[in-house]
Amino acid sequence: MAPSIKDVAVRAGVSIGTVSNVLNRPDKVAESTRAQVLAAIDELGFVRNSSAAQLRAGTSRSLGLIVLDMANPFFHDVAKGVEDVASSLGYAVVLCNSDEQAGREDRYLQVLEEQRVRGVLITPVEVSSERLDALRRRGTPTVLVDRHDPRIDCCSVAVDDVAGGMLAGEYLVSLGHKRIAFFSGPMGIRQCADRLAGLRQAVTGAGLDPDSVIDVVETPALKARIGYEAARELFDSSGQVTAAFCANDLLALGVLRAAVSTGRRVPDDLAIMGYDDIEFAADAAVPLSSIRQPTVDIGRDAARLLLEECDNPETHEHQQVMFEPELVIREST
Repeated sequence: MAPSIKDVAVRAGVSIGTVSNVLNRPDKVAESTRAQVLAAIDELGFVRNSSAAQLRAGTSRSLGLIVLDMANPFFHDVAKGVEDVASSLGYAVVLCNSDEQAGREDRYLQVLEEQRVRGVLITPVEVSSERLDALRRRGTPTVLVDRHDPRIDCCSVAVDDVAGGMLAGEYLVSLGHKRIAFFSGPMGIRQCADRLAGLRQAVTGAGLDPDSVIDVVETPALKARIGYEAARELFDSSGQVTAAFCANDLLALGVLRAAVSTGRRVPDDLAIMGYDDIEFAADAAVPLSSIRQPTVDIGRDAARLLLEECDNPETHEHQQVMFEPELVIREST
């Protein structure tokens, strides 16, 4: 059995209250007594139960982070940004993967609330859900990550995905492409819809008909294997597409593999543009052009906004931070 605070008090020959003061208010204890207690802690191998102490005090040193898909390197980088800020201020991050499942997200929100985390950062499956709304109403600070909706009463940090879609579309059209496949995840995901909207705006702005130029390939998930399968199916049914714009880099890497496996030259036969600019994009067999998002900065800003609200709930004003994306050109286009 792990030694208790009572065991430390007995070993040091002091009261439990004195041990508590050494742990929480050391300035109130004489130096000689403090040394006595610390020696007893060291001898017994006592480890304080910070979780219980924080619950008694009504505070916590942990933050919850719920992401859509930990297999996606985009979320690795966001999590790194969150952890950078949290760690520097003495917080731990509890990382949860909803796997794009609303029911799983609800269970994690319940667990995090039960654990009394200080606040929650979340890329939600749906921007508004009953449990997420209830969490905010009950006073748990919440920040939306990679999501933006001014109707929601909380902070958010995202990227202007319509602008990102326009960057990709304007560049592909400038190369002379008049048949572009847009490989998307489910259109219920706001980012996918916004990136398509930006692509359509770019095509329209070039004086072309987006309904004639763009072939939308909606897939069930933003994964490389899904991109590969969707591209193979498209190649079998149509040989007219000359460019592919993908809603994320994982889809783009799958499309790239499908192109290579079917003997298509990239970019001569098929130009491929991704989105996110994950680390693997530059190291692909054909280095991948992409729309870069400042992923680590997204995580850092989200964590800062969350902790600002935690520390100053009365004066905090919600902010909707919107980063601008950047076009990164490599050999795939």
